[in-house]
Amino acid sequence: MKFTDGSKAALALIAISILFMAARSGAQNAEGGKSAAGLPIWAYPVLPASSSGPAAATPSAEQESLKHVPGSTAAYSQKSIQDLFVVPDWFPDLHPAMPDVVSHGRKPGVMACGHCHLPNGLGRPENASLAGLSQGYMTEQMEEFKSGRRKSSEPGLASTTHMIEVAKAATPEEAKVGVEYFAALKPMQWIRVVEAAEVPKTRVAALMLIPADGGGVEPIGNRVVEMPENLEQTELRNAKSGFVAYVPPGSLKLGESLVKTGGDGRTMACTMCHGQDLRGMGNIPSIAGRSPSQMARQIIDFQNGMRTGTSAAMMKAPVAKLTESDIVAITGYLASLNP
Repeated sequence: MKFTDGSKAALALIAISILFMAARSGAQNAEGGKSAAGLPIWAYPVLPASSSGPAAATPSAEQESLKHVPGSTAAYSQKSIQDLFVVPDWFPDLHPAMPDVVSHGRKPGVMACGHCHLPNGLGRPENASLAGLSQGYMTEQMEEFKSGRRKSSEPGLASTTHMIEVAKAATPEEAKVGVEYFAALKPMQWIRVVEAAEVPKTRVAALMLIPADGGGVEPIGNRVVEMPENLEQTELRNAKSGFVAYVPPGSLKLGESLVKTGGDGRTMACTMCHGQDLRGMGNIPSIAGRSPSQMARQIIDFQNGMRTGTSAAMMKAPVAKLTESDIVAITGYLASLNP
């Protein structure tokens, strides 16, 4: 077949359109589907380095400009808010005095505990809520990070990498003081769980899902979409600004059945070990009202053998048969509970 110049141009345009659509589809799959390692991006919001490009430099004037949050008289520069050895403490009257390891850490290897987990201990989707966990459990987990018995299925998850570094660098006294502080904090409702067939479009940034540029909505599919209620306040590390977690319709009912009964052999009832109120017993942690993203990662890490400590052995059988849909339902239901 012989092509004219006009038909060649038309074919070229079609080819370009197909390539554009394929690239766009790939980007959507990366955001809403699986990572290169086959992990659900909603639980492990880490994109390949090649997809993010170099970060734009923040102007020095912006770095030094003072930021404020509603209801607080404090002021912090953007530079200090991003500093892993600084804890922006907007509301110091809402928690006990932070020990030095929580408020400042110790350079170079012990980052301030409160920077990531916040002064209220409630944390963010990329890390753990520590408020009210037992001292014994947190001490055990510090040892697991230090020994290599607790790792992430996603090597690029910076929050786990940082915890391993801190656990290895912290002295026994620093670890003791830190866990005592967080164990004394009272957990509170931090995550609003909503069943929805359509959710805000999101993209991956800062190790979590945030609203996509341009807004819009999309089908939720088979995932939990946990995102800030107010992105600006979350990035200022405002300990009064929490999160919303969207789950597929019907998730809470299914999750309740799996958690309370084991779902006819698909798992074991979580209440058997974590207590009837799911707020933990001894060194078995509370799982009520905590981040669904973080809990989903733990289940998947147990399945993948990334957690191999004493407590992990107890979790091996209960998580073995869980599907991704089960994990969505279980973690969504647990996050909806009063902590």
